[in-house]
Amino acid sequence: MSNPVKAAVMGTGSWGTAFGMVLADAGCEVTLWARRAELAEAVNSTRTNPDYLPGVELPENLRATPDAAEALHDADFTVLAIPSQTLRGNLAEWTPLLTPGTVLVSLMKGVELGSAMRMSEVIEDVAKVGQDRIAVVTGPNLAREIAARMPAAAVVACTDESVAQRLQSACHTPYFRPYTETDVVGCELGGAVKNVIGLAVGIADGMGLGDNAKGSLITRGLAETARLGVVLGANPLTFSGLAGLGDLVATCSSPLSRNHTFGTNLGKGMTLEETIAVTKQTAEGVKSCESVLDLARRHGVDMPITETVVGIVHEGKPPVVALKELMSRSAKPERR
Repeated sequence: MSNPVKAAVMGTGSWGTAFGMVLADAGCEVTLWARRAELAEAVNSTRTNPDYLPGVELPENLRATPDAAEALHDADFTVLAIPSQTLRGNLAEWTPLLTPGTVLVSLMKGVELGSAMRMSEVIEDVAKVGQDRIAVVTGPNLAREIAARMPAAAVVACTDESVAQRLQSACHTPYFRPYTETDVVGCELGGAVKNVIGLAVGIADGMGLGDNAKGSLITRGLAETARLGVVLGANPLTFSGLAGLGDLVATCSSPLSRNHTFGTNLGKGMTLEETIAVTKQTAEGVKSCESVLDLARRHGVDMPITETVVGIVHEGKPPVVALKELMSRSAKPERR
């Protein structure tokens, strides 16, 4: 009988913990790394994550440790589930501890501030591993629903299809259906930009603008995501799949979405500081909207919705003014 697949999940937030559950349910031996020793102790003693997924019972083959070396030891898959803007610093500390040959799996949906790098590019840069050892998990994956074992599909992407297939096998359960993909660029951009569009739709909802506005923002948001993706070498079909449209619809329509909720509070008139104060977890789009816009400008791609979100979130532009500017842009054909 072969040994079980070992997975280290670096991060005990809601999505890291939920994906750890998926891996455990699929038969992997899972070790969660927790930044705080008391949270690791709580996971092990109560079989729950009281801070991020209270009330959800965790599988017996999932345990936690505050010791990164212990978590990473002998891991076939090293899953990175931390806020995207903290990846570079954390991974620099963990790289000497990585098991040779481990596949680094990104759950993060962001673009790095300053470098405008996608998460797989940061991993490649810091850990000095080839693209064939970097994979991405993305799609319509709201952590709370997956933790409740509600049905969901996802994309596992790697430039090496055999590696994607190995990861697919390691996280395939009766309720979690992963599909393989080799278009890492498209999958990562879909995941990063949907957070920004989720903020925009949340703002519109907070302002009470209605479902026509929501449908328009989702569709035009997908169009600007695809424009950027094609310039960066992505397959345009990726954006009509789970990593694009699927993730975008879930984020823009669910109260469980942090980015949508964050945007709704802004649209209702709360300041950025007030909204941050009531948001307990990271809303990736708040920082990534700036780096996504930076990436677009570097490549000469027009992203008006992203620009509008940056104006509201970071430049203090009132949503009513930003909406007026967005709606008064010059008329043009749809597919341009």
